[in-house]
Amino acid sequence: MLTFTAILVLLAVLMAIRIPIAFAMGIAGFLGLSVQLGLRPAFAVLERTFFDTSASFILVAIPLFILMAELLTAGDVTRRAIVACQSWIGHVKGGLAMATVAASVLLAALVGSSTASTAAMAASAFPEMRRHNYSDRLSAAVVSVGGTLAVVVPPSIVLVVYGVLTETSIGKLFIAGILPGLLTAAGLAVVIKIIAHTTDQAPKGDPFVLKTAISQSRHVIPMVLLMVAVIGAIYGGIASPSEAAALGVMGSLIIVLFQRTLRFAAFNKSVSGAIRATVMIVTIVACSAIFSNYLAFTRITHSLLEFVATTDMPREAIMAIIILALLVMGMFMDQLAILSLAMPLAFPTAMALDYDPVWFGIVVTKTVEIGLLTPPLGLNAYVAAAQTRVPLGTIFRGILPFLGMEIVILILLLSFPQITLFLPELMLR
Repeated sequence: MLTFTAILVLLAVLMAIRIPIAFAMGIAGFLGLSVQLGLRPAFAVLERTFFDTSASFILVAIPLFILMAELLTAGDVTRRAIVACQSWIGHVKGGLAMATVAASVLLAALVGSSTASTAAMAASAFPEMRRHNYSDRLSAAVVSVGGTLAVVVPPSIVLVVYGVLTETSIGKLFIAGILPGLLTAAGLAVVIKIIAHTTDQAPKGDPFVLKTAISQSRHVIPMVLLMVAVIGAIYGGIASPSEAAALGVMGSLIIVLFQRTLRFAAFNKSVSGAIRATVMIVTIVACSAIFSNYLAFTRITHSLLEFVATTDMPREAIMAIIILALLVMGMFMDQLAILSLAMPLAFPTAMALDYDPVWFGIVVTKTVEIGLLTPPLGLNAYVAAAQTRVPLGTIFRGILPFLGMEIVILILLLSFPQITLFLPELMLR
């Protein structure tokens, strides 16, 4: 136990001095294995773990989904989606903000990355809201919370990583994320509507013009068809997530080439961006596996499961503790770091309590999504602040009412598992 405590302290120190989470976990896990097993067996575990993890076929989905998002963003398709949504509902009070949320759903279904979605919204939607005299506080907050939809709405990279770490069906996770994602978007729209009618932060936009709305929407139709094809292929059992991701890349490339919006330099940048993001994610997954192996050899996980099996605490109380721990971690860490650190212990505990792994994945994903909005880290707020030049304190104040709605939706998902499991169960029929 003394060695385990020392390894945890080492891990905390490495993260405190800003060593990347992947390397911090890899170093701590390897040193722990060396103490536990000896140097030569530790190297053997290191070699086997890196190969087994990085050679996993399901990881192919990660670079493909990222590349699909990069191509569509470079080809100006995502900006056009924002403009199309604004042309339909931007004329009502608070309409531009609600259109930003609607566009965030479309963007989430294509981007899969919360920070990328927030950056795109900050560059496209924020200037439009400012032009129509929306308060910077509301505009920057909407951009920040809209970006979090990419964490739950498929094809979420966070869901892929959770699926890899826990060996849960990524196809079922994707389908399970649809209703919670739409419920979250509806909740955010309700908050915007309340703010629009109780304050002067969200005036009306330009008058509605049907011809303009139809004209703007034609650019988005191929993107929506691609989104339906990718998710539909997974839902119908026609393709695995990796195969659907390949379909998405091919479809996105056809769209941007047909619309003639992709330059060769932008294509190169898209490919290199996808490679960088993929290397980072795979490294996190591999180093997390090293740390998980160390936990397995220390029998910490086994001891925790024995405690769960013998404790008199109701399983709801244990789940509440897990959720609270994830929320606290979300105040200081990004979502992938939370998954890699927490899942080796949290997932076996949830399974011992007889929770559904797909439901647990969506609940965990929703919880780390909330962490993207909470200070002091609040990664999405930092991205929005950097893009919009709005003070960070102003953004966090604007996020508060949305944060309340996020907590309400999390409680709904915890209380009514069928919200999450309804669509995945239909896949089996």
